[in-house]
Amino acid sequence: MKVGIIGSTGYAGAEIVRLLYSHPEAEIVWYGSRSYIDKNFASVFGNMFKLVPDVCKGENIKELAETVDVIFTATPQGYCATLVSEEVLSKTKIIDLSADFRIKDVATYEKWYGIEHASPEFIDEAVYGLCEINREAVKNARLIANPGCYPTCSFLSIYPLLKEGVIDRNTIIIDAKSGTSGAGRGAKVNNLYCEVNESIKAYGVAKHRHTPEIEEQLSYVAGDDVLINFTPHLVPMNRGILVTAYATLTKKITEDEVRDIYHKYYDDEFFVRVLDKGVCPETRWVEGSNFADVNAVVDERTGRVIMMGAIDNVVKGAAGQAIQNMNIMFGLAENTGLNFAPLFP
Repeated sequence: MKVGIIGSTGYAGAEIVRLLYSHPEAEIVWYGSRSYIDKNFASVFGNMFKLVPDVCKGENIKELAETVDVIFTATPQGYCATLVSEEVLSKTKIIDLSADFRIKDVATYEKWYGIEHASPEFIDEAVYGLCEINREAVKNARLIANPGCYPTCSFLSIYPLLKEGVIDRNTIIIDAKSGTSGAGRGAKVNNLYCEVNESIKAYGVAKHRHTPEIEEQLSYVAGDDVLINFTPHLVPMNRGILVTAYATLTKKITEDEVRDIYHKYYDDEFFVRVLDKGVCPETRWVEGSNFADVNAVVDERTGRVIMMGAIDNVVKGAAGQAIQNMNIMFGLAENTGLNFAPLFP
């Protein structure tokens, strides 16, 4: 497969490059970047020195569509929507890592992101690329909306119990924490070392843009509208997301029965690991990998359940899941090019 990347010099784009370097069935032929045109990719990311000799090109998607089998767009919100057209999609497939096609309601997207959608005619066609849930739809898709990092971790943590109806959909609270790479590579004062080191803070309280994405996907599962409280926090580490979600149980159920539900849904999923009883997910055990670790604890005293998950936000939360989607689209084993253990330490 010939691959093109638009936005190859952001964190997610660069991670696609790193992961595809070892992919046996893919070759990157286009490193798109607005900021580093004609510069060697390896001069921007020294980890690829002598591994990637290519120079960065522009972002001419029409020319790119004539050249490659699939395009990854790792771009800011609103940009991919300006590039997509029937002409492009008739020639190649697109996996978009932005939020442009994740939310099916245009008004909701425009409200939360504060921009006008440039190509709403493609929203219905776009497949939400949460591989473990929408695998069959991904197989025949031309346009994939790669899920956000917080929604991926949140959904995988909550999905089995919501699907089985053992939690009250109106009582879900999600507390999430992310490393600073989740904010992107652009220079921002609030993300400077001295601003984040030795500190943790909540942000986007009651208004984070991933809220409607999580609610929409959980609503599909519940068969009715789901409203959540979602509060993200910034943690002074490079990578990782930890989700701790709470919900009221709809019936008396033991922790072993809860764990049986998780095993029912995930035992056949290569990238979702249900941890042993009493073991809480930790970001250090998924770092650098496409794995999602999940577990749950029943609080009998309060009649609630605590659902937990951990992922690497740049891999399973972005680039790795995008490649997992690509593998499904082209009939490859899902773990092709992703079959490696997490990094430690």
